[in-house]
Amino acid sequence: MSGRIVQISVSRGGVPKTTIEQAHVTALGLEGDAHRDREHHGGPERAVCLYALEAIASLRAEGHDIVPGAIGENVTVEGLDWSAVVPECHVLLGDTVLLQVTRYTSPCVNITRAFKDGDFSRVSQKRHPGWSRVYARVLTPGTIRQGDPVRLLDDVEAAEVTAAASR
Repeated sequence: MSGRIVQISVSRGGVPKTTIEQAHVTALGLEGDAHRDREHHGGPERAVCLYALEAIASLRAEGHDIVPGAIGENVTVEGLDWSAVVPECHVLLGDTVLLQVTRYTSPCVNITRAFKDGDFSRVSQKRHPGWSRVYARVLTPGTIRQGDPVRLLDDVEAAEVTAAASR
């Protein structure tokens, strides 16, 4: 299944994150992105945060004041089967940036203002399965741009991308 990158977002720490046209993605995340709380955000296992535009649109339809980047995701995607974006799956951003989803994110009080009645638990995987953002590690670094394709890869395809990057 394939989709596209709708928005790339970074901040000097905190939310909302603001849009940029392109970013270099390293093992520690997007260059230019920082975190105030390094205990709960960032690092190699939480290098990139992803979310689906379709989920954002559905949340807006419920009355939440959420837009891409508002709840801390670095890459907002469109066109993927979000229910298939689960821990251990592989996501290819553009032609070269290979990610492996490591976990669902835990929502925190810092994203309260994006939600009607402050109900940030609306994006909790435990309370509302399928609505969470995800964290990913970077297996193959590179540069991504708004509009780049996004694909879910099976293990064989992911291994091929990794092998090609090491050549």
